[in-house]
Amino acid sequence: MTIHVTGQLPVTTRPRPRSSGTHPYDPSLRVTALGGGHGLYGTLSALRLIAGEITAVVTVADDGGSSGRIRQEMDVLPPGDLRMALSALCDDTDWGTTWRDVMQHRFRSKDGVDGTLDDHALGNLLIVALWELLGDPVAGLRWAGALLGARGQVLPMSTVPLVMSGTILSEESGALRHQVVHGQAALAEAGRNGRVSHIRLEPENAPACPEALEAIELADWVILGPGSWYTSVLPHLMLSEQRDALVNTPARRALVMNLTTETTETTGMNAEDHLEVLRTTAPGLALDVIIADPGSVRDHQSFEEASARLGARVLFSKVGAGSSGAVHDPLRLAVAFQEAFGTS
Repeated sequence: MTIHVTGQLPVTTRPRPRSSGTHPYDPSLRVTALGGGHGLYGTLSALRLIAGEITAVVTVADDGGSSGRIRQEMDVLPPGDLRMALSALCDDTDWGTTWRDVMQHRFRSKDGVDGTLDDHALGNLLIVALWELLGDPVAGLRWAGALLGARGQVLPMSTVPLVMSGTILSEESGALRHQVVHGQAALAEAGRNGRVSHIRLEPENAPACPEALEAIELADWVILGPGSWYTSVLPHLMLSEQRDALVNTPARRALVMNLTTETTETTGMNAEDHLEVLRTTAPGLALDVIIADPGSVRDHQSFEEASARLGARVLFSKVGAGSSGAVHDPLRLAVAFQEAFGTS
């Protein structure tokens, strides 16, 4: 790998993967994937097998764990989901797998010691160090990507940290109870006791990342999901500039459904309910295709009807990782993406 410096931003050159019979690689295919956490990690792991130009646009409302501590102490974007996306774009060479493991490594103090580095991921600290040195979150992520040999770029959805809040609906003594919860981590946890509703992002006029808007405009395909529906997927539709970009882009749009509807954020919701929440959050958004594992949808006809209201056809494809629980298999998801991209 060779790193050339142009101005202050690195440009990484590396050999392109050769096409294979199973997963033909298209170096000209431009895909922008939106999400956060493990869901986006799965999407990117699949896309790097088939697409030459990949951009990840990542939520920046996380306030739990290592990211939450860093955000509170240093007034920066939460780096955790950005780190996950960079790690997913590392290739399967010794260089890529080593740096992926380094970025994901978490510190643990010896027994009996409550260390200040406990539970911090090294990648989070590296990203924040680059931000402090360069004074630019996008430039910092590009330098981190160059170090890792990442097969694509990672961008924040906004250049300022966002705060998420929402209402939890629950039943108590036969009456409907409304509880307002602040913070992404608290919102996800509170969903265990009710149904998440009416989520909000603050500041309301937060700016979208200009580079992310450009990536949405120039993509051949834009991918939304999978992931925590209310805290990783829907936030991308709540930032006004980004929502408008998604509605108006000439790119085709795909949605990847979760493998299960029973999560802490979606208690009592079926697959069709997921689509209805998305439709009401962004009324002007049309989709081209929705990828769903057949085992995650109880009523296929009803789901197809709900998809049609978003303008989308449904591609039912086995994309789960078998015995690994509700996790998308990168190889199977790559096959599903190829089918979706090639037939729409």
